[in-house]
Amino acid sequence: MARHWADFQYEIYLNGMSGAVPRLPTDLTRLEALAEHRLGPGPVGYVAGSAGDGSTARANRAALARRRIVPRMLRDVHERDLSVQVLGRPLPAPLALAPVGVLSIMHPDAEPAAARAAAAHGVPYVLSSASSTPIEQVAEAMGDAERWFQLYWSKDREVTRSFLDRAKAAGFTVLVVTLDTPMLAWRPRDLDQAYLPFLHGVGTANYFTDPAFLAGLAKPPQEDPNAAVLHFLGLFADPGKTWPDLAFLRELWDGPIVLKGVLHPDDAREAADAGMDGVVVSNHGGRQVAGSVAAADALPGVARAVGDRLAVLFDSGVRTGDDVVKALALGARAVLLGRPYVYGLALDGQRGVDHVIRCLLAELDLTLALSGHATPSTVSAADLVTEARGDGGRQAS
Repeated sequence: MARHWADFQYEIYLNGMSGAVPRLPTDLTRLEALAEHRLGPGPVGYVAGSAGDGSTARANRAALARRRIVPRMLRDVHERDLSVQVLGRPLPAPLALAPVGVLSIMHPDAEPAAARAAAAHGVPYVLSSASSTPIEQVAEAMGDAERWFQLYWSKDREVTRSFLDRAKAAGFTVLVVTLDTPMLAWRPRDLDQAYLPFLHGVGTANYFTDPAFLAGLAKPPQEDPNAAVLHFLGLFADPGKTWPDLAFLRELWDGPIVLKGVLHPDDAREAADAGMDGVVVSNHGGRQVAGSVAAADALPGVARAVGDRLAVLFDSGVRTGDDVVKALALGARAVLLGRPYVYGLALDGQRGVDHVIRCLLAELDLTLALSGHATPSTVSAADLVTEARGDGGRQAS
């Protein structure tokens, strides 16, 4: 019998009989405001901030809000199964935790805490290249659980090669290559605080423990941290990469490769032609291009273009269970959840991440069931209507 994630609500109500209430809100959209109150402006701005005036982040939320679910009645949803197959892997639900770097600025337990929470529920954890904990330590925290590695594609081929060798040796099975950050965007919240963690050696753990990176230094990072940081900044990303360069990654990685940051159908076709296995329709949560198309608005076109050839995943703007339902209906196979779990980590460590995962999946389970779906596979664009902008009317999605 499949697990009913919705049972979490009864656990909460039963605990309430002894006077216990959840330590964090069950409305996950409230977590950002709580984190704003409890954290310094630098760390919270780094996570919550976006490119430019924040218009892309707002557009991500608005694009999901415009889509409205049309529930269907008298369908048997007594037994439900949220499990899916993604990239050849059985997952308990269409969810993974998105790669977010420098988590030590949010909580001292950092990436291992988030990874352990994901592992406890069978949800893949995507480790950022820019983590504050080395690859091997995060793997150790997860045991045999499903884990994916996100690559910021370095200018130094040997560092890239070394990172992928380390990830493979540590049991990471899927490579997620972020394409949309060949350089940092104009992010006023960080600029106004002059806050960039990497300059203080935070988010550089994988580099400072890497033999190929260390080979480029005259002295170890602990002896000359400034030189190490400057070396890191010089090779972190490469705006000169083009589609033919993917062949190098395909040679190095024999498992699935997913390209993150794809918004145009033609780019998705390029990914398929290059032998990739999936794409993440994403605008980096609004952090890279101010004025960008909303990720949810880009998703249907990408899904139509390559949904039969590639695994189409989605992030940017996901906060709730109904957001996940909408993404599935628009063509995603699964979603990557970012900021909410990071706020959970900031507010309550591993327990906070666990709370976010359980809340999101309970709400997803209930929303699907109450809309007439026993599995994610039956959700389609026919289950949504799209509100017209401005006049309050509706048109078919």
